[in-house]
Amino acid sequence: MEKIILGIDPGTSILGYGLIKIQGKTISLITLGVINLTKFDDHYIKLQKIFLRLSGLIKEFCPDEMALEAPFFGKNVQSMLKLGRAQGVAMAAGLMHEIPITEYAPRKVKMSITGTGTASKEQVARMLAKMLHTDEKPEFLDATDALAVAVCHYYQISNPIHALGKSANSWKDFIQKNPGRVR
Repeated sequence: MEKIILGIDPGTSILGYGLIKIQGKTISLITLGVINLTKFDDHYIKLQKIFLRLSGLIKEFCPDEMALEAPFFGKNVQSMLKLGRAQGVAMAAGLMHEIPITEYAPRKVKMSITGTGTASKEQVARMLAKMLHTDEKPEFLDATDALAVAVCHYYQISNPIHALGKSANSWKDFIQKNPGRVR
C-alpha cells in the first residue's frame, strides 16, 4: 500500500509543509519547505498566497491525507485569530481537493516523534533526520515541524494502540515500545 501525507505547520509569516510517502511500513521524505509570507503586509494577500501554494503542492504531489498542527492557545487574541485563518485556508485547500484532514496538538506531535511532549524544535528536527535518513537542514524549523505533523499522522493511523494515547514513561520504555523508530 502506498500513501502520501501532507503535513502543515500553519503560520501567517512562515507556514511549514512536509510531504512523506508511505510504502508498506517504510516512510520516506518527498519534500519539505516553507511558504515565506514575511514580505507581504496585507493579511488577506498572505491567506491568498497560502491557498494558492498549498493548492499547487496538492496538484503536484496528490497527497492522500493532510495533517495540520492545531493552534495552541496563547494570550494574544489577534495572533490566534490570524493563525486560525491561516489554518482555515490550509484546510480549504485540502477540502477543495477532497483530502481527509486531521489535526494534532503540538504536544502530541512532539510526543510521537521524540517521546516527550516538551521537546524543542531542534530535537524534533534531529529525530526526524535520523528517522528519515536525511541530512536536509531547512532554513526554517517550521518545515521540520510540518514534517513532524505528517509523521505523527502516519504513526496514529498505522498503530491504533499508539493512537489511543499509550505513551512511553521513559526513554527506555519509548525504545522498547518503538524499536523501529530508533536506529
